Amino acid sequence: MTKATDELGPVTREELEAREDALLRPQAMRCSLTKGRVHDEPEHVYRTAYMRDRDRIIHASAFRKLEYKTQVFVNHEGDYYRTRLTHTIEVAQIARTAARALRLNEDLTETIALSHDLGHGPFGHKGEYVLQELMADHGGFEHNAHGLRVVDVLEHRYPRWRGLNLSHEVREAFALHSPRDTAGLGFEKGLQPSLEAQLVDVCDSLAYVAHDCDDGIMSRRVTAEELRTTELWSEHWDRTLAEETDLPERLQVAATVKRLINAGVTNLVESTRERIAASGVRSAAEVQGHERRLVGFSQPMHRLQRSLSRYLYEHFYCHPSLMRMGVRARRLLTAIFSAHQSEPRLLSREQRAWAEEVGLERAICDHIASMSDREALDEHASL
Repeated sequence: MTKATDELGPVTREELEAREDALLRPQAMRCSLTKGRVHDEPEHVYRTAYMRDRDRIIHASAFRKLEYKTQVFVNHEGDYYRTRLTHTIEVAQIARTAARALRLNEDLTETIALSHDLGHGPFGHKGEYVLQELMADHGGFEHNAHGLRVVDVLEHRYPRWRGLNLSHEVREAFALHSPRDTAGLGFEKGLQPSLEAQLVDVCDSLAYVAHDCDDGIMSRRVTAEELRTTELWSEHWDRTLAEETDLPERLQVAATVKRLINAGVTNLVESTRERIAASGVRSAAEVQGHERRLVGFSQPMHRLQRSLSRYLYEHFYCHPSLMRMGVRARRLLTAIFSAHQSEPRLLSREQRAWAEEVGLERAICDHIASMSDREALDEHASL
């Protein structure tokens, strides 16, 4: 008796790369054209380079710690609110949808989205400001540059090298996210990010503005009616009330947030298509050499998004209760940094060895930036 076999063989990496060539727009990044990794590795049978990068991010300890890192609210303030991890997943979902609509590389887009917040320390942007001040005389701190350190040297999962050994295009997204001396990070100076990296940047903003409206209302720091002073929220809130009159407010808020995201993504896709066509760029290389970024909202939508973002900053992020958390974060992180600086033996043996390589203050900064909110609170209590 012969053994039955599946007539359909497994999809190979080469087939996936050929599918990219057939489906993606000429200006999208392609796995087959990657500039490779710092350390050479044999290609995988079933996964493209960017698929492997995505999987390495998901398995990284820094990715798991995002569950207990602040988005707006410290983790213990409530189970409903977004954390860095849930925000990251939401950005990846929105960005992948937009990438598919624009015929960009979905796997690269998802990988950049999943890794984009790996450089954040505890207590959100408040914690970042503290680390910037503490490291002002020791090389500075910026979360995108630190994210590159995380994936290049601080994650240690392979016996032959430090870091995750990600593809050039994923690492480059960290370096090109904000204006800086990219040559000092090992990347060509003056380039624009890839379309995929540009897309993640805009989808990040879209996601946190929409979802911070939700968290702000649920926390009672702002109300749906107060947000009506912004044109973007007012338009979609009023439409929801007209169509969903019998729903409780919580579901009306959820419906409005969905409308915000849908309207933003639709505008982003259409506006980006028009910009790419008008630019005349014909390849991914020409995208990076172009004079300006090509992914973005239309000017009217950009103005509406900025107005809503400013309102959230003034009335939500600067709410007294959140400002008090910022004061506490400053006290906690400054005390932890100072304690380790004055007594390096508080660091573990491995951390002291790392300090000999990179300097004491940088090693302390790496240690603190790796902490979740909970770890920082426990560390401060133990000191």
